[in-house]
Amino acid sequence: MTYENLDAELVNELLGNGRASLRSLGEDLDVSVTTVSNHLRDLEDEGVVRGYTPIVDYDKLGYDVTAILQLKVEGSALPDITERLRQEKQMVSVYEVTGDYDVIAIGKFTDTDGMNDQIKTLLTDADIRESNTSVVLNAVTENEQFELDLQE
Repeated sequence: MTYENLDAELVNELLGNGRASLRSLGEDLDVSVTTVSNHLRDLEDEGVVRGYTPIVDYDKLGYDVTAILQLKVEGSALPDITERLRQEKQMVSVYEVTGDYDVIAIGKFTDTDGMNDQIKTLLTDADIRESNTSVVLNAVTENEQFELDLQE
């Protein structure tokens, strides 16, 4: 293996098993444990690998209502609104976007009543000019990551 692909190969291996030991990663990549350790530390220091967390199926825990909120926000209030959304426990993604809306947020809820309560509370903010909420009927794919391409 060439070292120009080592970081991508290491990321791809971690995507397959984030709990893999340095020894098994070294064996799979045909490099020493020290090399794996050094490259992994560099990837962590650069923020490429930001942690090792389980993938939780929220549906199986009763959070089977997913809502997509689209918000138009007063321009100067955008950072405050996105920070507020980011701090909401059940918001799993918050994006500042281009287009008709300024913010798209995705939340997971146990029922539509809880969803409605949180959305109504949010919409009391005078800096939110307009909103549109969609409830997901079927999550075809969610939380997917993809393997990195390797250089030839």
